[in-house]
Amino acid sequence: MTQRRDGAGIVLGVSGGIAAYKACELVRRFSENGDDVRVVPTESALRFVGEATWSALSGNPVTTGVWESVHEVPHVRIGQGADLVVVAPATADVLAKAAHGLADDLLTNTLLTARCPVVFAPAMHTEMWEHPATQENVATLRRRGALVIEPASGRLTGADTGKGRLPEPSAIFAFCRRVLRGAERAGTADLAGRHVVVSAGGTREPLDPVRYLGNRSSGKQGYALARTAAARGARVTLVAANSALPDPAGVTVVPVGTALELRDAVRAAAEDADAVVMAAAVADFRPAAYAAGKIKKRDGQGPEPVALVRNPDVLAELAAERLRSGQVVVGFAAETDDVLANGRAKLAAKGCDLLVVNEVGERRTFGAEESEAVVLGADGQETPVPFGPKEDLADAIWDQVVARVTAD
Repeated sequence: MTQRRDGAGIVLGVSGGIAAYKACELVRRFSENGDDVRVVPTESALRFVGEATWSALSGNPVTTGVWESVHEVPHVRIGQGADLVVVAPATADVLAKAAHGLADDLLTNTLLTARCPVVFAPAMHTEMWEHPATQENVATLRRRGALVIEPASGRLTGADTGKGRLPEPSAIFAFCRRVLRGAERAGTADLAGRHVVVSAGGTREPLDPVRYLGNRSSGKQGYALARTAAARGARVTLVAANSALPDPAGVTVVPVGTALELRDAVRAAAEDADAVVMAAAVADFRPAAYAAGKIKKRDGQGPEPVALVRNPDVLAELAAERLRSGQVVVGFAAETDDVLANGRAKLAAKGCDLLVVNEVGERRTFGAEESEAVVLGADGQETPVPFGPKEDLADAIWDQVVARVTAD
């Protein structure tokens, strides 16, 4: 690779799919971040985007074959010198070659010599993605420690719609930055092969067609948990309650509205999960009756009282039942006073393995980009997490989860 900038050394592999044009935006984002980007396209990729474009965007020469600049041994050197290799788009053909160790061009040779994290961002038609051969190849790559992002659902080539769309370049870039950050911290994808379920956002309990009982949760902490878990190699199911945040790359998102919907979705996903993290703010109560029409105010009359009934305690149910043997269950406690004392009491009452306790209020935590908390363990361990980005808290939580999953 050429002289390094202040950022990471990135190898961007581009295979021959129509989504190759989106990789141009990915090169731009890496370059603007100060990363040194070497684009390694396949011959098929050059049918979609030409060599001159890749070279101009990256500021580096572009080669596709092992016979170019042979004296530099590019088929070995490029992979050896990288901090990250990302293939976007990754076609079914490239996934198959990578899974089986085939090396008939510069990109597949680079994949064999890389000793850094490797990220694949697949893009193909739904039928190709769902084919058993592709799924077996993806499972093989993940088993070996590669990070294969789940493709997005949406418009594909032509009029087709379904799963197989390349995630947005901004999402792939953010995913890669977290992978690099995780590599600096731990050096391994320590959640690889694990399935984790995260709930996020705030439930809403309908009162009439217009109004609902809700809370101030933005979902940002739950989404940070999902993003960091995916970057650490996990298969992630995110049960999202009423969140307007964009879907994280590599994460399966299940949208829900009410506490009962969230309960059903979490329980369904948790049946084969190694860990469940309940970061959502689940309403304790819901209206006992739903008004089919908008409740009207009447002149000279006060409002009718609203009768409430309790919602199920989803966290306590999960902790008591353990839908999978050895499952780690994590809860959150948002407190306004006596934070640690209330947190310890809730930890004991819920029966979960870990409880993340933070202080909340109108100007604390809700909607903020940063937070602080204490992670309490059922074994008496306390881990303070200082004020900082929500991803830092998320990583601290996953550190505790990994220790307990590994111990099991």
